[in-house]
Amino acid sequence: MTEMLDRDEARRIAVRAQRLDAERPLGLVPLVEHLTFLQLDPTAAIAPSADLISFTRLGASYRPEQLAEAVEHDRTLYELKSQDDPVQPPFAMVRPVTDLGLNLDRMSAGPIHRGWRAWLEANPRFRRDVLDRLRDAGPLLSKDIPDTAETPWQSSGWTHEKNVTHMLELLQGLGEVAVAGRIGRQRTWDLAERVYPTGIEVVPEPEATRLRDERRLRALGIARPQLVGDAGVPVRVEGSDREWRVDPAAVGHPFAGRTALLSPFDRLIHDRVRSQELFGFEYLLEMYKPAAKRRWGYFALPILHEDRLVGKLDAAADRKAGVLRVAAVHEDEPFGPSTRDAVDAAIDDLTAWLGLTVTRD
Repeated sequence: MTEMLDRDEARRIAVRAQRLDAERPLGLVPLVEHLTFLQLDPTAAIAPSADLISFTRLGASYRPEQLAEAVEHDRTLYELKSQDDPVQPPFAMVRPVTDLGLNLDRMSAGPIHRGWRAWLEANPRFRRDVLDRLRDAGPLLSKDIPDTAETPWQSSGWTHEKNVTHMLELLQGLGEVAVAGRIGRQRTWDLAERVYPTGIEVVPEPEATRLRDERRLRALGIARPQLVGDAGVPVRVEGSDREWRVDPAAVGHPFAGRTALLSPFDRLIHDRVRSQELFGFEYLLEMYKPAAKRRWGYFALPILHEDRLVGKLDAAADRKAGVLRVAAVHEDEPFGPSTRDAVDAAIDDLTAWLGLTVTRD
């Protein structure tokens, strides 16, 4: 018989799993090992997403330099551009090196997108040229690698004829090259064998799929089956007609919450179906909408209070002026005094971490 969870317990499982309860994690690398990845996004209306996600978990002890140190020097994290889903745009992420062995077998099989695969097959000499150039002179910026493509990459988007970058990202997805570091926002590239640790045990894909699903569910606590496969156990949630999968180790623990301002890319709210059905929370990133059509703001931060998503913060960092400009705090339902105080304190904490002062419109 399928277990039934009430919505309060389901929400608390989700919040604890994402390390957003009162018990903060102790370090960046253990945090990423638990979350399985941090999404990299260049939008910095307040702070880059990976940094904001890390700050909301680790608190003021987290500094962005720690992420660069882990990727570029300690090699405990590695950067990868997702190539798994041809429907969704690929996104850059950092993952823990401890899970590299769970991805190498899948990566070596090549991209699942037929267009990407066909383009690789049409450019064998270009592929060899890129690898030879990196072998001789890497790490290099993409602009320092000659474009010798036999067949240019055709796209309706910004990647049109960005042949070197596209080849590097596909070879990264194959596990042949890797991001060695960054100069500003630009990636430097090298052969993967000179970036990844030696002796990584490659887990065969069928077993790796199972382990990835289990780790993904551990990081989410409760999820729809299409996101985590057969990991965990099936459950029903009060008020929801669908089946969910839950990490059995996450059920039945005491809960102590806190208040946090979340990145729009935070995995607590990334699955909009889950956000709606478990939290009753509606959200849309509005940065691509005309200003007049925005409800909550260009880069509004979802507000977590205890085990509920209660509103959105419309704010932007003006670094030249040294201020965090708060345009509005949108309350999904009117805040009580304690909630308002907690949200104000969270805004103050964020502002202090950014090294700014707060100003309200």
